[in-house]
Amino acid sequence: MMIRLVIYEDNDKLRKSLQLLFSEMSDIALCEAFPDCTGVMEHISRLLPDIVLMDIDMPGSNGIEGVRLIKESFPEVQVVMHTVFDDDERIFNALAAGADGYMLKNLTPMQLYEAVKDVWHGGAPMSPGIARRVLASFRHKRKDTEAYSDLSERELQILNMLIRGYTYKRISAECGISIDTTRTHIKNIYTKLHVNCAREAVAKAIRLKILE
Repeated sequence: MMIRLVIYEDNDKLRKSLQLLFSEMSDIALCEAFPDCTGVMEHISRLLPDIVLMDIDMPGSNGIEGVRLIKESFPEVQVVMHTVFDDDERIFNALAAGADGYMLKNLTPMQLYEAVKDVWHGGAPMSPGIARRVLASFRHKRKDTEAYSDLSERELQILNMLIRGYTYKRISAECGISIDTTRTHIKNIYTKLHVNCAREAVAKAIRLKILE
């Protein structure tokens, strides 16, 4: 069965190279290649591809927005990001938007071809460095989750007060404990959350949604 492919790439030279590469593959039907995501919904509804190869940094609507739009209306279409960007923010924004793979542009043509086939067969291809970042983030979040799950009820109460901007004196008065005891609880909070100060503790608590 032929794999129907659509490409989004704003670099003219690279787009033409990708068109040449995939047009020579006997199991790929290259539907069309576009320089940006303007009209992406019309493109997908008209061409009905199986797989989209998507750049990120394009004029107008970027690739991450393109993925989100595609997945909202055509969840069965598989989207592989093909980009130079390897920063955490773009990686996780793309994956959160629904990307099925994330490949860097330092791949050889055959590696990119294999990535397209991999996603067609149900895989989630990622460049090795990207996969390591995803795993590292998962381990970090798991560690954070384990840390805040160890907070006692009293520590959660005090952390909530820190988020609200309470002073040590007010925390002590609200909890009916001495300032020294308050300091001990806060020190334990810092240790469990792997932070060094109240500002970092509050930032992490908000980011991880430890307290509503």
